Amino acid sequence: MAQIQVKLVRSAIDRPERQKRTVQSLGLNKLNSTATHDVNPSVMGMVKSVQHLLQVTEL
Repeated sequence: MAQIQVKLVRSAIDRPERQKRTVQSLGLNKLNSTATHDVNPSVMGMVKSVQHLLQVTEL
């Protein structure tokens, strides 16, 4: 199964609470933290909703 690595490159400070929770549910806490996820519709939906804060790399 395909995987992606997401990295938090912009801060979630001063963002709507929904976006903060989405970033947290992706497993990202601090700036430049990374997490690896399997590609599925739910993860891709979360990534798309906060794509302006993330850097996404396919593995």
